[in-house]
Amino acid sequence: MYVFLALAPILVVLVLLVILRLPAKISMSVAYLVTALLALFVWQASGAQVAAATANGVIVALTLLFIVFAAILLLNTLKEAGAIVAIRKGFMDISPDRRIQAIIVAWLFCSMVEGSSGFGTPSAIGAPLLLALGFPAMACVMAVLIIQSTPVSFGAVGTPVLLGVWTGIDDKPDIAQAIAPMTPENYLLQITADIGLIHAVVGFLIPLILSAFLTRFFGEKRSFVEGLKVWPFAIFAGLSFTIPYFLVAKYLGPEFPSLVGGFIGLMIVLPAAKRGFLMPKDIFHFAPRASWDKDWVGSLTEETYDDTVAPRFSLIRAFSPYLIVIALLILTRTVAPLKAFLTGNLTSFEFSNLFGTTISSKVQLAYSPGAILIVTSLICILLFKMNGGMVKRSWRNSAITMVAAAPALLFSVPMVQVFINSGSAADVANALPAMPILLAESAAGAFENAWPLISPWIGAMGAFIAGSNTVSNMMFAYFQWSTASQIGLDGNLAGQVVALQAVGGAAGNMISVHNVVAACAVVGLMDKEGYVIRKTLLAMIYYVIQAGLIGMGIIFGHVLWWVLAVIWPLAFFGIMAMTSKNAATSVKNT
Repeated sequence: MYVFLALAPILVVLVLLVILRLPAKISMSVAYLVTALLALFVWQASGAQVAAATANGVIVALTLLFIVFAAILLLNTLKEAGAIVAIRKGFMDISPDRRIQAIIVAWLFCSMVEGSSGFGTPSAIGAPLLLALGFPAMACVMAVLIIQSTPVSFGAVGTPVLLGVWTGIDDKPDIAQAIAPMTPENYLLQITADIGLIHAVVGFLIPLILSAFLTRFFGEKRSFVEGLKVWPFAIFAGLSFTIPYFLVAKYLGPEFPSLVGGFIGLMIVLPAAKRGFLMPKDIFHFAPRASWDKDWVGSLTEETYDDTVAPRFSLIRAFSPYLIVIALLILTRTVAPLKAFLTGNLTSFEFSNLFGTTISSKVQLAYSPGAILIVTSLICILLFKMNGGMVKRSWRNSAITMVAAAPALLFSVPMVQVFINSGSAADVANALPAMPILLAESAAGAFENAWPLISPWIGAMGAFIAGSNTVSNMMFAYFQWSTASQIGLDGNLAGQVVALQAVGGAAGNMISVHNVVAACAVVGLMDKEGYVIRKTLLAMIYYVIQAGLIGMGIIFGHVLWWVLAVIWPLAFFGIMAMTSKNAATSVKNT
């Protein structure tokens, strides 16, 4: 009964948001109410605990809205200045094919952004950029969410591993005894290499999945096959990122795999695309905007471009704001004195022990990606010699969009915080662990003989709930290790189970509700969050199943699991092809 009740908040979200496709502001308000009532009356959490979790959620939501505002501001600034015209033409000159553009922007550029910052920044930068290139708003969101998988474990200069996984393995006597004479620091590097390997083997197909989803859900023919035709280039782009990504993870550690992989991938793929290397013979375009489904289009003003008119700025000058963003993100995350100042007491606001509980919240606006986006927008005023009217319009329109996005985030993030902090007080009779921990423990009891197959799902559940691979790893890394130890795995193999947790946690970002809400907000796509999750859920399912099969093969060494790891992607793409035939027949009949 308790397991079912712990599942209830997740089921409410799935039913209302994904199946019934109600707006997030409605779905998440109901989910918050259900979660709070369960925490109070079933889990017997104190009123102060629920209030503190709610307040912490509101604070986090406001910091996310700050990023949303800043992301839209940069887009609107570039539009008002006329720089978007040059950026659009630059990408059209590389390739007019929308599949190629999506792979370059979402997979490679956004992976580099993820490596430098994380925490939703790829959506904040990549989705508006794709929108400016002429993609439907919903396609922009889908694209940037699908790629928030492989690079995420090493996002924000390795934070999900350095903070999330490290929290789970540090200062644990049983782990220290099992891995002796290895130190926890070296054990973390070993886990890092395992994470990099699993991600590389699973993730190199993500560009192909992205291309197939783009043509299936947003193409005139509604065909997966149309996207799969780009397979030589997609796999080339996938390997151009994942090979350096894995090598950096194995030999240098968790700080730079995504950042270096994205950079090297761009340096390889951009010149190749410019020269037509492995390009498909046919070019995929979206249908005329007038024929787009109304659900694809956001509230931001439609832009029209005359490609016969020469841009006012060179491509380098027009794209330089994004280069400035990347440079500032890297500097603020890697230069220790600067990072210490931006995260210190002088530039932060801390709310300790909210309502007398152990829950605290810290706001670091100066360290937020939002601050960097706003600074860059201010630099653009000088860079593009903007007048007062342009600046005023960009700020006003950005504020309007942020306000429209606020209700969904102000319910979804508090719901998550109450869910995570729902554990009973120690002095309560028959005290229950917090809902996500109870669900994980129940899964371990039911599937212990095939735990590596299930462990990525636990990681994905944690990220779906928390909206963060880091938080998922903090919640479940030690639990995953303990479960692996209980089924007889030694220290090295248990570490591989922890790696599967981190991989699953990265995949869960694709469907995390408040990630979806924030990504929708930056392109003005309100009240369509469920439509997006229905699409990204398919990619997440591919990822966690494939990771689990590879994990079973690595840990137990049976050839059957490796055979299944080959069959599963083939079956996944085969089902796509069969579905395309049915869809094509339906479109033709219509």
